[in-house]
Amino acid sequence: MAAEPARPEPVLRNGRGHNSERPAYHKKRKKKGSHDSFSYWVDEKSPVGPDQTPAIKRLARISLVKKLMKKWSVTQNLTFREQLDAGIRYFDLRVSSKPGDADQEIYFIHGLFGIRVWDGLMEIDSFLTQHPQEIVFLDFNHFYAMDEAHHKRLILRIQEAFGNKLCSACSVESMTLQTLWEKKSQVLIFYHCPFYKQYPFLWPGKKIPAPWANTTSVRKLILFLETTLSERSPHGSFHVSQAILTPRVKTIARGLVGGLKNTLVHRNLPAILDWVKTQKPGALGVNIITSDFVDLVKYLQCFLPQDHSQRSFLNFSHPGQMLPRSSSPPQDHASQDHERPLTLL
Repeated sequence: MAAEPARPEPVLRNGRGHNSERPAYHKKRKKKGSHDSFSYWVDEKSPVGPDQTPAIKRLARISLVKKLMKKWSVTQNLTFREQLDAGIRYFDLRVSSKPGDADQEIYFIHGLFGIRVWDGLMEIDSFLTQHPQEIVFLDFNHFYAMDEAHHKRLILRIQEAFGNKLCSACSVESMTLQTLWEKKSQVLIFYHCPFYKQYPFLWPGKKIPAPWANTTSVRKLILFLETTLSERSPHGSFHVSQAILTPRVKTIARGLVGGLKNTLVHRNLPAILDWVKTQKPGALGVNIITSDFVDLVKYLQCFLPQDHSQRSFLNFSHPGQMLPRSSSPPQDHASQDHERPLTLL
């Protein structure tokens, strides 16, 4: 794996200097997420993933092709733990079995295979164990080369990793931070596959729609984000705004060596961030926003309002200042917030 990248600035606290005074997960919150969250490392030596076309698989027999694929498959610089430390609480996950793997292990996938899902889950669980009032959303939205046995293995891994931290599916409006803390629930698993019906701790994918603009144009992306926000359901589900640009074949051809970050992200991120800064939470406002390379520029600071008096409303905990396990949920001036529905905004 490449050398550890520079970490983002971690100052995401409220105006009173303590970031646990108010809950971060209800209708009045914007939430930070990462796109293809696991893709900080991909394996050039493994086969090309089943998410690729036969033509790409044939081309990938040439060693140079995989090196170039890596430049377009990697969409994050930070590991799961580093993303958590930076305030990311929503993770976009795509998984696959690996050809010839006798153990039926499941891996993250984005063109090339990433780390084992088990290793990623354990990294997240370690963070949650250290910070028992933090809550994460794991969105398993793409499955490749997975039969029933693979799904059962993956779901068993999820159970083994998180155990009692798993939050059973329920009405979105009925969830509050207080009830989650009381139940010691910290993990919401969204599973975009009919298998969710067999397990009470798997939430259906329809509870967290994530419309995809599929464009290289910032103007079209922002128009799409505005339109889908205006059309989102005000009740019954969360909502993900994917603030990402998607390369076309000609985009990749023109920027073959530069890769995704240098060809699309660096150039267009300022305009995307300007849009993010203007967004407000609420029933028809933003809920969860995902981005590529969340460590770049001032992405994370976009969630901190300039009005000092309002910073407590964007209370994305920095782990160095979280309440210890033995602490009870904060009580000062926040009791009504603890009972508001948990919709990440």
